[in-house]
Amino acid sequence: MPQVKIVARNFMDMVASLLAVKLDMLYDNSFICEVILRSLPPLAKKYVLQLLYIDIPISAKSMEEWVLPDGFSKHKVAIDRLIQLRVMTETFDRKKEAMYRLNPKFQFNLQKHIVHGGVLPREPMPSNITVRLPSLEELEAFAVEQWECFLLHLISSSEAGKTTNISSSMMKIFQRGLLSQRDDREPPRLTESGFQFLLMDTNAQLWYIIREYITNAEERGVDSADLIAFLLELSFHVTGKAYNTNTLTDLQRSITKDLSDLGLVKLQQGRKESWFIPTKLATNLSISLADTTSRKQGFIVIETNFRLYAYSTSKLHCEILRLFARVEYQLPNLIVGAITKESLYKAFQNGITAEQIISFLQQNAHPRVAERIPSVPENVTDQIRLWESDLNRVEMIPAHLYDEFPSKDVFEAACDFAREYGGLLWEDSKQLRIIVKADILTEMKEFLRRQK
Repeated sequence: MPQVKIVARNFMDMVASLLAVKLDMLYDNSFICEVILRSLPPLAKKYVLQLLYIDIPISAKSMEEWVLPDGFSKHKVAIDRLIQLRVMTETFDRKKEAMYRLNPKFQFNLQKHIVHGGVLPREPMPSNITVRLPSLEELEAFAVEQWECFLLHLISSSEAGKTTNISSSMMKIFQRGLLSQRDDREPPRLTESGFQFLLMDTNAQLWYIIREYITNAEERGVDSADLIAFLLELSFHVTGKAYNTNTLTDLQRSITKDLSDLGLVKLQQGRKESWFIPTKLATNLSISLADTTSRKQGFIVIETNFRLYAYSTSKLHCEILRLFARVEYQLPNLIVGAITKESLYKAFQNGITAEQIISFLQQNAHPRVAERIPSVPENVTDQIRLWESDLNRVEMIPAHLYDEFPSKDVFEAACDFAREYGGLLWEDSKQLRIIVKADILTEMKEFLRRQK
């Protein structure tokens, strides 16, 4: 079964993919230089600070002496990361030895920021101007509701109750690779990548969406460097504080509307002013996937008899469970179902793998069972893998049978030819018969014609 992998990259990988000219434009902003410094591995941060006031290149050999022999692998990772982000540039002297120095623009702006500080991109609005701001709990609930609304739309547009809040342009961007539509008469359907996306961790889903949003920026007439710069600026905003939208450019206003659809910011309108309120999803954008420690509490209990109990009021959770389980009934705070052979076969046909299902069950295990080892019964995980292997036991390959070869030499030559092209499936040296993949039918015919 083909498997389409969705890779959710670190935000800094997106930054590193920018052209050198656009990266240098980013480093005009001292706050972005600080964000980049924060994101670096510990050893890379140390190198930046050591080189911050050195204006001449340092040889690679000299820098290698800064670490002990057992730290050389971390040293290489640090150097590679600094070069990828153009924080450090690499040159070669007359002896062709590598020399390193900090990017002058990055170096100057970081020096200025450390010594003199700087004015934040924008200050929070005073409380006497804004109406009652949502509490952190209300803001978190808003972010969850908006995110679930988007995911419900991916599963089934008829099931999502509030999809009108999501702009059509945003949905077109996010649907790429996740939904497919043969023609206008048929509703969009989830692709293999779409099914796999729904089982991913929320943080990984968010990074996938942000990556697509940035990747497709140029098609919308948006400079990807400007977009990344604003997303990085959000790292300096305080969760729950209100920021005046009049301080934003037209592009940034458009971005905040899109981010609001996903629950990254909440928009509010007062009598005279309007403002946006960042949620945790926005202020943590510059943190890597590996660094994100906030995980939602699990809700799933699996029994050894394959019964499934999900303690959740979320409609989204119910729809995701339907992807691989049989949901029998739903109470106000409990979903009851079972994992069956039929429900898993349907999931496998949609491109979901056994390992993805098992990983989803483990990551979302209820706290009462999450402490157990294993959190999902072994007989359940083993059976899920066995049912997946059942589908892969027999593989249909179009092929052709060749027999009645004029001689042993021609037969062996044909075997060698088919084997060289990777098309030989079976051979019988006694009866002089071979079975060859249909993929190389034309080449095989031409070879046999030459033998005659």
